Order: sequence, then structure tokens, then C-alpha cells
Amino acid sequence: MDIKKVAKDTTKVLTSYLTYQAVRTIANQLRETNPGLAIWLNGFSSTGKIQDGEVYLQELFRENQELAFRVLTVRSHLAEEIADYLPEMVRAGIQQANMEHRRHYLERMTQLSVSESNPQTESTPDSEPHP
Repeated sequence: MDIKKVAKDTTKVLTSYLTYQAVRTIANQLRETNPGLAIWLNGFSSTGKIQDGEVYLQELFRENQELAFRVLTVRSHLAEEIADYLPEMVRAGIQQANMEHRRHYLERMTQLSVSESNPQTESTPDSEPHP
């Protein structure tokens, strides 16, 4: 496993996600101040380009430089705000999720083991033949 590559790929995904969050923030602001531009931004962003934040920004710069710079600013602000909390939150979140998955697995295995070792018979008083 190449840890540096994993870190680089994770950074790219996180950067793209922060770009997406910045665009959402700006679109919400624009709904109140400039609804027409908000509609345009939502339409521009809905084409799937936003999956790669850097490609999205390159295209946005060609279409609307002012919005592109605004996305850069908001994205940078978001990164600054979460940078201190993110490592611990990721670790804690993964540990919690892993524990939940293991617990669910153990519960399923325990229920299967109990079911297999104690097969229930389905004879009831109503199932016996009546004279």
C-alpha cells in the first residue's frame, strides 16, 4: 500500500468536496441576493463537472471569473475552519463506524448460531389432526 498515494488521492477528493460545499454556500447566498445568478450557478454546477473541483473551477473561470474567485475564497475559508478538527473527526468516525459494523456482524452471527443449534419445531396443538 502506497500511503503517500492514498494521502494524495484523499486530498484531491477532499478538495473537490470543499469546492462543492463552497458552491452550495454561494448558491444559497445568491438565492437571496441575486436569484438569477443562483439559477445560473446551479445549472452550471449540475452537469457533473463539480466531481473534480479543479476542472470545475477551470471551466467556471472561463464562464464567470467573479464567481470563480468567490468559490476560491469560500473554499479556502472552509479548509481553514475544518483543518484543526478533521484528523481527529475522521479517526473517531472510522473507529465508530467500524465498531458498529463489527457489532452488527457479531449479532447476525450469534443469531445464526442460535437458530442453527436450536431448530424450532412447528408442531402446535392446532396442527394435529382432529378426530
